[in-house]
Amino acid sequence: MKMLIVEDNSRVSALLKRGLESQGYQVYIAEDAEEGLVLLEKIAFELIITDIMLPGIDGIAFCKRIRHSGSKTPIIMLTALGTIDEKIEGFDAGADDYLVKPFEIRELYARVKALLQRKQDTANPVEEATQIVYDSLRMDKLTKVIYRDGLAINLTPKEFNLLHFMMQNPERLLTRDEIADNVWGNNFDTGTNYIDVYIAYLRKKIDKGFDQKLIHTKVGMGFILSNKL
Repeated sequence: MKMLIVEDNSRVSALLKRGLESQGYQVYIAEDAEEGLVLLEKIAFELIITDIMLPGIDGIAFCKRIRHSGSKTPIIMLTALGTIDEKIEGFDAGADDYLVKPFEIRELYARVKALLQRKQDTANPVEEATQIVYDSLRMDKLTKVIYRDGLAINLTPKEFNLLHFMMQNPERLLTRDEIADNVWGNNFDTGTNYIDVYIAYLRKKIDKGFDQKLIHTKVGMGFILSNKL
């Protein structure tokens, strides 16, 4: 499997390359986002690892360009900061996972394997409806647009995935652990308040201006999509 590492620190990129190659992966190195974009046009990568702090085009903008091209290649972001706002910005840009430097190389191996397994599991999904409807909500999974009472609502990738999970499980209390596992993956840090932040984002976009509220919080328990509360 081919992997792309975009990292301007040659020592770090060399360590990552050596470690991943020891796991059987074929690794390519780009020193900045522009070089990475050139390689992406030539080579089909199974996974991308990018630092956020890059010269020129930073990792956030790089990630957005990849997603705007239509690519669904898994992306792991690396950062030395790891603030909540920075992580949320990375997820909103389309990143699938996040690692804060310094980290154990074994943790990177685990994250890589988990993302590749998830990609494999979704490569040939069981055919299902392209739209989900609940109450006044309609989700178009092809265009990634949500409609409420016919009004189009644009969501970020993580907001969309979170609402998708909730619409697949309406009228059921969803715990933070369930949401973390199904929306962010097994390596999500449940000690953060990301889920609460994203629920607040969704509530602002989905419920604002409507008398009937659909997204509810059960304090200390979890969240529920319901028109009965």
